[in-house]
Amino acid sequence: MLPYTYLLIDFFTIIICFIFSFHHKIKFSRHFGAFMKASALVAVVFIIWDAWFTKTGVWWFNDRYLIGLRLFGLPVEEILFFFCIPFACVFTYFCLDKFFKLDWKPVPEKIFVSVCLLLAIAGGIWFRDMIYTSVTLFTTAATLFVLHFILKAEWIGKASFIYLVLMPGFLAVNGILTGTGLESPIVNYNPGDFLGIRMLTIPVEDTVYGYEMILWNIYLFRKFKKEDDKEIVPAIAEA
Repeated sequence: MLPYTYLLIDFFTIIICFIFSFHHKIKFSRHFGAFMKASALVAVVFIIWDAWFTKTGVWWFNDRYLIGLRLFGLPVEEILFFFCIPFACVFTYFCLDKFFKLDWKPVPEKIFVSVCLLLAIAGGIWFRDMIYTSVTLFTTAATLFVLHFILKAEWIGKASFIYLVLMPGFLAVNGILTGTGLESPIVNYNPGDFLGIRMLTIPVEDTVYGYEMILWNIYLFRKFKKEDDKEIVPAIAEA
């Protein structure tokens, strides 16, 4: 089982969400195309980032938990990670947004985004000697600025709340990846490149890294979903 550990983590992350995607009250399956386009675009950026950090030794992978196939210097399980985790998160966002009113008012949303942005910039400057910490904080600050102030996204507060709801699942998945319940971690980190503050076995930077990735997945998913909806309505009318 050991060589399939990471692959099984990917599988169990996505399988329940995938099954419920076909539920008649959810119908997320009709938006698989929108999700795949969004996820693929985001994955390209994060895979490049991941490959760079792996090549420079910021983090590395324990081969005993991998099947041995690699692309761009990364385990194939790591490539799948950038599709499986976003699928579970975007599916959860879609469901909660569909059945509950979670929208924030404009002023609290702007305050929240502005505070997070300033804290990320300040943290990136303060910890500039730690590459994982600084790059993650600076790119998250850029993400918040671009999404809220340029692209006028008005759902960041809602998405942030849903990300918090997903935190137990995040802790479970990333906990195993970073060594919780295992003899040794699947993903290892260079101590000089991050703060060393961990939640269980998870570097605190991972939560910010994941947050940034999910925000872009949601933004692009909403964009492509809207395009799909415009095509679906005329098709229904014609039928």
